[in-house]
Amino acid sequence: MPRRIDYDWELPTEIQQRLGGASYGAQRIIHEQGHLMVILHELPAGPGSERKPAVFLRKPDGAWFHKGNNPGERAFAKLLESYRAALGTFEARHAAAETSEDLFQVLGPLIPLTRAAMNMQAALQAARDAAKEDLMLIDLRDLAVEITRGLELLLADTRMSLDYRLAHAAEAQARSTREVSRAQHKLNTIAALTFPLMAVGAAFGMNLHSGMENMPVWMYWAIFAGGLFLGVLLRGWVKAPEAPPLPAAKSAAAKRK
Repeated sequence: MPRRIDYDWELPTEIQQRLGGASYGAQRIIHEQGHLMVILHELPAGPGSERKPAVFLRKPDGAWFHKGNNPGERAFAKLLESYRAALGTFEARHAAAETSEDLFQVLGPLIPLTRAAMNMQAALQAARDAAKEDLMLIDLRDLAVEITRGLELLLADTRMSLDYRLAHAAEAQARSTREVSRAQHKLNTIAALTFPLMAVGAAFGMNLHSGMENMPVWMYWAIFAGGLFLGVLLRGWVKAPEAPPLPAAKSAAAKRK
């Protein structure tokens, strides 16, 4: 089991007691004995639940430190700048997306990034409420709000674009299916009309003596009209709608009779 990193700084006992042994946990603040610890997360590196912590400590004299005795102001600004740069990168990828697969590639990592930015904004707002005299926290909080709003809008836009493309593809598929069905209907109608004629023509076209070789010409046209009439009847039978099923009650009564 991994152990939480202990940085090179002195922490009040009250803060130590609120930290877990395995990790620093979710993005939040711990305010005890004038010390303000701000626990944030760096950019999500993957879809997993593990996040790399970025821990800041404000001492009672107002000095900020990052992961020990390192200066905290520049590290704070660098962390938020990385989130803003990621926003710009995903905006460019979204603008260049041409297929649904491209949008999926944007949507996947954008979801955990947006969630991390929202939690970071909440933590910075809590830090601002805990240290109202720290003006740097105001700028950081406002920047976090701007980044979070941009990511939320981009996430919604990506989802809407993906839904639109999927709906557009479904409509195109439905139109194609209707066109194929209409073409099949026309072919079936032609086949229904001509099938009796072809059957009669095949029967009379056989090289056998049927006794009808010397019949008058009008008999040919009568047979032709009869075949066409049979084709119309066959067409009506093919296009006839299916009879609706009987209700359960009527069906049971019919069986009893």
